[in-house]
Amino acid sequence: MSSMKKTCSCRQTRKCLTKCQFSPLKDQLEQLTRSPPGRASASLRKPAAVFIICLAACRHFKHLSEVCDSALVSNLPPSSFRSSSQLSSSHAPGFAKLNRRDGAGGWSPLTSDRYQWLEVSLGERTKITAVATQGRYGSSDWLTSYLLMFSDTGHNWKQYRQEDSTGSFPGNSNADSVVQYKLQQPAIARFLRLIPLDWNPNGRIGLRLETYGCPYTSDVVSLDGGSSSLVYRLSPGPRRTSRDVISLKFKTLRNSGTLLHAEGEGGRSLSLELERGKLQLLLRQASSPPSRTSSPEPRRLASLGSLLDDQHWHHLAVERRSSHLNLTVDKHTERVQIPAEFSHWDVEQLSVGAVLDLRSQKPVVSKRNFHGCLENLLYNGLNLIELAKHNDHQVAVVGNVTFSCAEPVSVAVTFPGPQSFLQLPGTTASSSAGISVEFQFRTWNKAGLLLTFMLPQEGGVVWLHLSEARLRLQIHKAGRALLELSAGSALNDGQWHSVELSSRRGRLTIAVDKEEGGVAHDSSSVTAGSQLFFGGCPPEDDSQECTNPFNIFQGCMRLLSVENQPVDLIMVQQRLLGNYSQLQIDMCGIIDRCSPSRCEHGGHCSQSWTVFHCNCSDSGYSGATCHSSVYEQSCEAYKHNGNTSGHFYIDVDGSGPIKPQLVYCNMTEENTWMVIQHNNTELTRVHLSPGGHQHLVHFDYSSEEEQLLAAISQSEHCEQELSYQCKKSRLLNTPDGSPLSWWLGGPGPGRVQTYWGGAQPGSQQCACGLQGDCVDPQHYCNCDADRVEWAEDSGLLIHKESLPVRSLVLGDLQRPGSEAAYRVGPLRCHGDKNFWNAAFFDKETSYLHFPTFHGELSADISFLFKTTASSGVFLENLGIKDFIRIELSSSTQVLFSFDVGNGPLEVRVESSAPLNDNRWHRVRAERNVKEASLRLDELPAATQEAPADGHFHLQLNSQLFIGGTASRQKGFRGCIRSLQLNGVTLDLEERARITPGVRPGCPGHCSSYGSFCQNQGRCVERANGFHCDCSLSAYTGVFCHTGWVWGDQLSRQKTWLCITIIPA
Repeated sequence: MSSMKKTCSCRQTRKCLTKCQFSPLKDQLEQLTRSPPGRASASLRKPAAVFIICLAACRHFKHLSEVCDSALVSNLPPSSFRSSSQLSSSHAPGFAKLNRRDGAGGWSPLTSDRYQWLEVSLGERTKITAVATQGRYGSSDWLTSYLLMFSDTGHNWKQYRQEDSTGSFPGNSNADSVVQYKLQQPAIARFLRLIPLDWNPNGRIGLRLETYGCPYTSDVVSLDGGSSSLVYRLSPGPRRTSRDVISLKFKTLRNSGTLLHAEGEGGRSLSLELERGKLQLLLRQASSPPSRTSSPEPRRLASLGSLLDDQHWHHLAVERRSSHLNLTVDKHTERVQIPAEFSHWDVEQLSVGAVLDLRSQKPVVSKRNFHGCLENLLYNGLNLIELAKHNDHQVAVVGNVTFSCAEPVSVAVTFPGPQSFLQLPGTTASSSAGISVEFQFRTWNKAGLLLTFMLPQEGGVVWLHLSEARLRLQIHKAGRALLELSAGSALNDGQWHSVELSSRRGRLTIAVDKEEGGVAHDSSSVTAGSQLFFGGCPPEDDSQECTNPFNIFQGCMRLLSVENQPVDLIMVQQRLLGNYSQLQIDMCGIIDRCSPSRCEHGGHCSQSWTVFHCNCSDSGYSGATCHSSVYEQSCEAYKHNGNTSGHFYIDVDGSGPIKPQLVYCNMTEENTWMVIQHNNTELTRVHLSPGGHQHLVHFDYSSEEEQLLAAISQSEHCEQELSYQCKKSRLLNTPDGSPLSWWLGGPGPGRVQTYWGGAQPGSQQCACGLQGDCVDPQHYCNCDADRVEWAEDSGLLIHKESLPVRSLVLGDLQRPGSEAAYRVGPLRCHGDKNFWNAAFFDKETSYLHFPTFHGELSADISFLFKTTASSGVFLENLGIKDFIRIELSSSTQVLFSFDVGNGPLEVRVESSAPLNDNRWHRVRAERNVKEASLRLDELPAATQEAPADGHFHLQLNSQLFIGGTASRQKGFRGCIRSLQLNGVTLDLEERARITPGVRPGCPGHCSSYGSFCQNQGRCVERANGFHCDCSLSAYTGVFCHTGWVWGDQLSRQKTWLCITIIPA
């Protein structure tokens, strides 16, 4: 059996074959693995036979798992097809099979409009991987675009979306060719529905189709929300596993409930609970003393997902590592740090659907228990539902548990707007004494009409609508308000809210969420007219029975009832009851555009039905998605904006993940210095505590770790003063060679450094040792002379790999008469390697190339250029269809263009002055899922909105061209500098050194920045930048702009100062 185990686990194989109902090996393996000893046939008791069956089964199942593209529709009977209508019996939906010519050669509905649909029942839940369409044979009838919907029950349809946004699929261009679309994510469903959106304008809707996939089976369990649950008790004994994995699928109509509760040693537990349709990861510590009735307030570690109460399957996975969890909901994963005490925490019991007390083994009574269905519940590879089915002793079944998924039928209707409305018959003569209307709704909009009707006797109108996310009832007559009531608040939260409107016996009532959300009364009586209008009004209502002075409603409704009679929305869909326009019936098409949030850098996401908005206040970033930093990346950049010394926020990686940091920019010297302080930059006397042998000092910097390291990395030079004043206190050199004192510097906690300021790394010397002028020539530090007089060793630490100084350890302080003081100065850096990184393109055919640019969802590009040419491409990257390009399209215009699959989009900025003036000009382009923007110098930004329902992934695959193009367009001739893509600087100079026709660097900055030099200051060119020479000016400062200069400066200029005193 040992050889068999190396190849395949028989227990896993049996599980696989149980799912694979058509496997010829299933019966044999079932007999082998489940028959009592002595009951199986002799041939099957042999290890070799076991091995052969297992091996064949493994190979068979592996083959099945890799191939999932079988045709699913071609062999279905006509009864598996339904449609909204059919043009004739020969155009019936059963003829809609790919490449078939039966009947009229496909399906065509009676009327060609967007209310038609074709539905296919696959018989059982099936994995669907692709869809193919074809027009009706021998006709002018075909679709050019359509929607795909899936369902397990034939109700509660879910629209399939590409990339979470694009809803429509491309169709055909003629009646015969086949267009196949492979689904990016396979769909699991029993029913498929195709809804035509557009068709050949010279024909009508015509369709043949095929879907591809493979069988899908699973283990399912249904929990009733009471005390029903599954409880898995792990075997006692130490496990100390470093990794646990739990995965499952779930579906529910309730927005709250406990899915999983893992309890372990010490009473500590982790729970996964639904709260308002979001999944919460909660941590609970043990109560002290233990109590069955109460537990400590849980700590929320993470929140993920949204709208999880939509009665559709959602995937959940939790992977526990030693120090963190990976929590996945559907396609989104979040890494969650867990407290240290959980790093070696073993699960003792796993409760599913409810919490079972570990001590008493009784369910904890809670209205928050899970009500719904679970599928494929796996714990470390063990199928817990399968174990429960077979009465495994490790899995206990508690309460009312069924091993199927009995789903309630709830028909919703979506009002996408702007012409959406639902018209239903009003009250009958027998109910003339009042009205009773109930329904539930969910929306993201703060305002919108929910219900309106006329008052037949009074001649007035009733409006029930949302305003500022509150429910308001208004009754008007002859343009005058007779009554206003309001109830509820924050009703635009995407949750289902119930509404009751009733008028009986002279009392008018509106209630929200069964009075929990608010109720309002009035001693009035109203009676509805013959028609009720939900969500909006018909565009042309000649009878004036419906007027809407408010916004239209965009959202979902369900459970409508009039006079306590439920409204059959399927009859509405079939045009057998009421009337409607632009509704999506039997589905709720709500989308949470803020989950996951597209707002970057901590921006707050809010949304309406159609769009989301990012509030970037206090984030330090701007733009539609808070992508671009509002700060410069260095003090050097602030100087070249004309700023003088002061405190500034710098964002070293632009739009990258590193937060902005506050630094001091000292621009009074020739170099522009960035100064980062720590908690102790003063000269500090050392007092050793009694019994101590060393004095340890730790330095906390005003910047965070990643900010520090990035600032040091991008600077040309960094330094930090390190000083030690001593009196009978040695520093580094000892007879045995071990230093008495040292410091730690560099990344993280730092590495031990045994040299002092002014010396070289690893030298175990001070500056005087390097210069040969120590007070005692036998030592390499002044303090190592061990004299009773005060001495000093000080100097600058200039090796960036060892900066900043993290801590200081001083060791020779315990002897009588020993005294010392130290000083560690602030970190000072100058020069910005990125800001001056440039390349000169001297031909239109020259270019640099870099790896493919990856900016799928957000892309920002910034650079400076100067040229004398009137046009040329700065940057281009191509994909199969997508592309991104920035170019100088004329001497006064910069053009930013791209295509993400919705067709080319262009953003232009026009300058009133020529751009080919051989001066530096700054370009900043950004593209995200909401919009594209382009800025040129300080001109107003130009923007273009992205389509609300379209592709948004930028998919590129070629090399990135700089200064040239792969599409044979005119290249750029001139200089490009400081080119950054998503905050990362491209090293143009390094690539230019090895590229013919391109030179590194680009001199000539005074033409652009010389105007900063004021008061007769003279601009002096430098390799990287410029300098203002103030020797001929009466002013000083970085721009010769501050203060009068007296004394020597005036005498050098031979300037006389005359002061005339005028007597009073």
